[in-house]
Amino acid sequence: MIQQVSFALRPYPRGFHLITAEVERHLPALPDAGLLHLFIQHTSAALAINENADPSVRTDFENIFNRLVPENLPFLTHTLEGPDDMPAHVKAVLAGSSVTIPITAGRLNLGTWQGIYLCEFRNRGGSRKLVATILGS
Repeated sequence: MIQQVSFALRPYPRGFHLITAEVERHLPALPDAGLLHLFIQHTSAALAINENADPSVRTDFENIFNRLVPENLPFLTHTLEGPDDMPAHVKAVLAGSSVTIPITAGRLNLGTWQGIYLCEFRNRGGSRKLVATILGS
């Protein structure tokens, strides 16, 4: 069985945001066993799985990514959409456009301290479109 649903997330401000519950609300009933593949249809935001309990982790991620890829680098040529655009593209490549999560007993089988992140790298990224593909038995 393969199911696929597309949906949009509400707009989030720049930063790292737990979206596990929002994603789960958009999914159909999950099979007993399988995989969820979640893909973001954007080049300036990303998806990740990480710490879901301590919000300071999300702040630290934002600070680290901003130090790795700061805005206003003098050698950037893709600058028409503002100083946050090209750095957002680079950050999205570093973080990735998809995550795959096992499904066990009809639930996402995330670890105790794991959650799905939207990594929003634009100052005003707007609504983000996701495609969820469910493979299961």
